[in-house]
Amino acid sequence: MEIGEKIKRLRLQRGLTQEELADRCELSKGFISLLERDLTSPSIATLGDVLECLGTDLAAFFTEHAEEKLVFSEEDTYIKEDGEVLKGTIRWLVPTAQKNEMEPILVEMAAGGETDWDKPHEGEEFGYVLAGAVQIELGDRIVKARKGESFYYKTTEPHRLLNPGKAPCRLLWISTPPSF
Repeated sequence: MEIGEKIKRLRLQRGLTQEELADRCELSKGFISLLERDLTSPSIATLGDVLECLGTDLAAFFTEHAEEKLVFSEEDTYIKEDGEVLKGTIRWLVPTAQKNEMEPILVEMAAGGETDWDKPHEGEEFGYVLAGAVQIELGDRIVKARKGESFYYKTTEPHRLLNPGKAPCRLLWISTPPSF
């Protein structure tokens, strides 16, 4: 592990010059410069002092954090086919969404397809219609969203989606917290 680059990154994140860090640690600017270029190795005590001045400690500094995946391809998605009620598919776009605060899915419904009624629960749902039209039933309200339109509601009433049209519909649907 190259500790110098990591120390430099922490110093810059905190808006400190090498001289300011050196003053706080009671070290020389030259030592900080050598340290950041990995041309010298500090003692554990000195490294601890430097890290304390940077707002961290040895344990946090040496803990490697795995980077979370940011981009997902078609191979990462999971598809559920439903030929009876939905008459279409649900594609989970982010495979780890169940552990996140929101869950994006791609829903495709044939004509006459519908979701099951969802009981009131804590959360919010958003959809964007990519093709066709979808009917949103929220409590006693019934509204329609067409291609290029979006919908948003809090899930405090029974709700469902259906495709009353003669053509398939396709929509991006995001719920929070995850519910599928």
